Amino acid sequence: MLIIAKKIHPVRLLAGAVILTVAGGFTAASLFLTQEADSIQTTAAAQADPRGIRSNADRIAYLQRWGWIPAEEPASVEDVLIPKTFDASYDGYLSLQRSQGFDLEAYAGKTVKRYTYAIHNYPGLQKDIWASLLIWKRQVIGGEIYSRQGDGFTHGLAYPSAAEDQGAGE
Repeated sequence: MLIIAKKIHPVRLLAGAVILTVAGGFTAASLFLTQEADSIQTTAAAQADPRGIRSNADRIAYLQRWGWIPAEEPASVEDVLIPKTFDASYDGYLSLQRSQGFDLEAYAGKTVKRYTYAIHNYPGLQKDIWASLLIWKRQVIGGEIYSRQGDGFTHGLAYPSAAEDQGAGE
């Protein structure tokens, strides 16, 4: 058996303990802030209750709960007929809506209102960004954020994180 003994000066021991404590504190703070950011985004989505949407103010508040700053008035209001049957061309759009908790297939054959608003706070872009909400009987049943500028993109209503923002060109 080999035993090695080394005398450590108390000042060095204290300095090492302080460094480990500070490093541990930074790690804990970093984990907390990451979890807090995820929690804020999840809470915002949970608070965006799609029911009870009666007025323009309700639609604006709904978009704001997702993190968006929309124009004060819709750029367009249209009647949209949801098809009775969906062919393969709708697969991507239906998947996007399902990922947000919306089931457009439940509204097949119905005429709904689509409200489109200009968005003023899209990360890195300030014009030609739109939010569309599909409304049926005072309830949001679908929606997306999109742009036709350049290659264009379409994504769900959730405010994009930095990683999503870099890959927004779907």
